[in-house]
Amino acid sequence: MVAPVFGTAPEWVLHEGRPLATATVLSHPEQLDRLRRDCPEAAGTAVLAGDPCFDRMLALRHRRPALRRAFGVDDGRRLVVLNSTWGPSSLVGADAFPALLRELTETLPTDEYRLCAVLHPNIWYGHGPGQVRRWLRRAEDSGLTLVDPLGPWRQAVAAADCVLGDHGSVTFYAAALGLPVLLGAFAHEDLDPASPVAALGRTAPRLRPGVPLRAQLEAVIDGHVPGRYDGFAAAASSDPGGSARLLRTLFHSLLRLPEPARPARLDPLPTPEGLGPPPVTVPVRVLTSVLAAGSDGSPEITVTRYADPATEPDTPDAEDAHTAVDETTADAGRLALADVVVDRTRNGDPAGPRATELLRQHPYAGLVAVRTGPGSYLVRAPDGTALELTALPRPDGFTDPCDPAVYASATHAWRTAGHPLTALATAGTLVVVTGAVRHRVAVRAVAEGAAGRTG
Repeated sequence: MVAPVFGTAPEWVLHEGRPLATATVLSHPEQLDRLRRDCPEAAGTAVLAGDPCFDRMLALRHRRPALRRAFGVDDGRRLVVLNSTWGPSSLVGADAFPALLRELTETLPTDEYRLCAVLHPNIWYGHGPGQVRRWLRRAEDSGLTLVDPLGPWRQAVAAADCVLGDHGSVTFYAAALGLPVLLGAFAHEDLDPASPVAALGRTAPRLRPGVPLRAQLEAVIDGHVPGRYDGFAAAASSDPGGSARLLRTLFHSLLRLPEPARPARLDPLPTPEGLGPPPVTVPVRVLTSVLAAGSDGSPEITVTRYADPATEPDTPDAEDAHTAVDETTADAGRLALADVVVDRTRNGDPAGPRATELLRQHPYAGLVAVRTGPGSYLVRAPDGTALELTALPRPDGFTDPCDPAVYASATHAWRTAGHPLTALATAGTLVVVTGAVRHRVAVRAVAEGAAGRTG
């Protein structure tokens, strides 16, 4: 039997006083020292073989740009990965976790931050996937991506700008990869003080109650010094990149078989598909400002969106605010209060008639927006004026991952500032600013009779 080491205490590695395994695989000499100290009876079975999981994550580093595109954060927004191990002392097990989750989803602008959650499999299977998703459903509706435990969690970590975690191995991997880490919980009492994970708990910054979360995240990301966690990278593996070779040698020796001549390798992790920013279906509070036209004469509008904040966001530079609500929201009662109603599904209906139907259903809305294709919406005002908004490629040629509902809100801001929608069509191009990112949008007037054929 071959077993990876999960702990060095006798109850983990012995049965009736004898080693459980023929070979106990360790990732680093530090673990061997602890095994010799805590359970010398099993020390003779130890084999140093590196860490295949860490090796596969190391191999992702040169693919970081592609991974960030896959998660929709290559446009300047920041990817925060929420990570929790299991148990009452974990991040998810902490009494403060529900409030932390609300602050994450409500106070971070949805177009400037991308949120993913990587939870230990014991959380998923201890409570059941249905229960876990029920607990986090509101956060998912607010834009959080809950990564399946068998899904691309390693890719999410490798693409992250910051990992907000605890004493679990995934947070340690993040530090070993050189990423900024913020500790939301840490069970020092459950760890060997001499272990590398315990050392991380003494080194990485801790979440400070009462201090705005966004300010803490920005301080950790902007203040991160490359090389800060190099010691943890050295403690993650006895042979970085070499685990495939070491493990294959071990397995073939136990089986008394000759090794193949070809080099040992680990299958590379794929670049995930379909994990761009999810739609935000909770009511969204949108703060806007109409700016002077840019150098090319295109109107410019800043848009900052928050997923159903408990209080009005404090954005001093904003000139106006409105509420945008997705047609599929679970908060159906809020649709009657929406300034902008967004239909992302359409279900095959022609866009023009669907927009007209939405205006009849929501007579107090100032604008409705119907998705007509990837990166494209038809917007219609109560006076019948209709425009098609289509995201233009970024300067680097890649597709702009911005949620096109942002463009609908920008159009509403333009209209409520007293400008006619037809002026946008005349300009032909609209620039929408989210955070530090400028998105270029093509604008085309849609005639009443042609609107039904859009998309």
